[in-house]
Amino acid sequence: GCFECCIKCLGGIPYASLIATILLYAGVALFCGCGHEALSGTVNILQTYFDVTRAAGDVIDVFTMIDIFKYVIYGVAAAFFVYGILLMVEGFFTTGAIKDLYGDFKITTCGRCVSAWFIMLTYIFMLAWLGVTAFTSLPVYMYFNLWTICRNATVVDGANLCLDLRQYGIVTIGEEKKVCTTSESFVKMCDSNELNMTFHLFIVALAGAGAAVIAMVSYSTLL
Repeated sequence: GCFECCIKCLGGIPYASLIATILLYAGVALFCGCGHEALSGTVNILQTYFDVTRAAGDVIDVFTMIDIFKYVIYGVAAAFFVYGILLMVEGFFTTGAIKDLYGDFKITTCGRCVSAWFIMLTYIFMLAWLGVTAFTSLPVYMYFNLWTICRNATVVDGANLCLDLRQYGIVTIGEEKKVCTTSESFVKMCDSNELNMTFHLFIVALAGAGAAVIAMVSYSTLL
């Protein structure tokens, strides 16, 4: 009857693949959304407090790189939205209930090739997300240093701590773009909510990239 049909349908749902898909979408959404807003906040911080301006002409500077990263984020969001759907469909066809219904002998050579292709792509994307996670940790580290300097400036009286952007390769060696605890711009930056918000957005983006890695590992074990 209807009850048996519902039980049969529920038994054919690949719950492990479903959880991995939800984790993948959540991780990609956090990485793309928070990463995009964090990059926009970084542009405002560099222009407002570090007095960094866009280079004239076609010179590739930090602002050009940030724009490129934003377009990469758009592409990652669209690509993994489609890839998550494909992996979910693959999970439905490789679940045990489907195999019991049609039998393993029904699996064709083309089906095996498609499964092998998905396995290879999943491993490649897993390594790619590991690289993205490592790369995302760099701005978290830089903002943590800046946040630490802000805290030390209020704890240690008379301390003159500085942050030079040349240390992180954001500007060229010939440019001296730094802020010190004795400057007015540094005090305004530490008092503003923009620094704290951007720092936490990068942390959430890092967590999203880590969630995507876990989802890729889960898919690798399921396929």
